[in-house]
Amino acid sequence: GPLSERPLLEVRLGELHAWISTCSFSPQGLLGAVQKAWSSYCAKYIHVRQGGPAGISMLLAGYCLLSYGWNYQHLKQHRWRKYH
Repeated sequence: GPLSERPLLEVRLGELHAWISTCSFSPQGLLGAVQKAWSSYCAKYIHVRQGGPAGISMLLAGYCLLSYGWNYQHLKQHRWRKYH
């Protein structure tokens, strides 16, 4: 199919520059990309007939990593330090 409709994993390395130039970096285009990624994530891990805990656990792990990253500077200041 056309290069603009291919997912990232199906684009060859030589075609990567042309594929990126077809992407829309406007706020509406970025919002559409986020919505498409979220719907494909839900279709693959959340809305399945015999789903396991993988989808929810990935969301929780991502939230834990993100919140740790947000609070890293605060946590870094409250470490136990050795004063010699």
